[in-house]
Amino acid sequence: MPEWGYSTHKYDPDRMVRASGRDLRISPKEATEVCNAIRYMLLEDAMEYLKRVIAKKEPIPYRRYKKKIAHKAGLGENFGIPSGRYPIKACKEILKVLENARSNAENKGLNVENLRISHICAQKGAKIKSYIPRAFGRATPFFHPLTHVEVVVEEVSG
Repeated sequence: MPEWGYSTHKYDPDRMVRASGRDLRISPKEATEVCNAIRYMLLEDAMEYLKRVIAKKEPIPYRRYKKKIAHKAGLGENFGIPSGRYPIKACKEILKVLENARSNAENKGLNVENLRISHICAQKGAKIKSYIPRAFGRATPFFHPLTHVEVVVEEVSG
């Protein structure tokens, strides 16, 4: 079994919990935008936000990968960034990782209502190679990206 590391170095095992999703079949760009949207949120608020995105009630603001992305209503007033999307598949997978972090916190005995996401990031993983058959006996390569998502949740006083 491989040993997975985390990209954060500030980890206090008494009041922090880690969780990760490895080799998820989601786009790294979409996962990066979702992680940037929910960073430093309370865990319960982030989970509710992702559920609203999955239901297409509220979009994710796209800050970095925003070329040729349509504007969405409500983003300009709330976030100051008008472009956004509804990355449903990425939100479902990141929601599973957040639920794992919540379960880890419950198992450790932390207060679930006072958990805040202190670190969340998405990193590119390996690519699965596929080939699409074309006319005249040719083939075109098609790559499926894999993504690693890691979350560190800490208990805040309040």
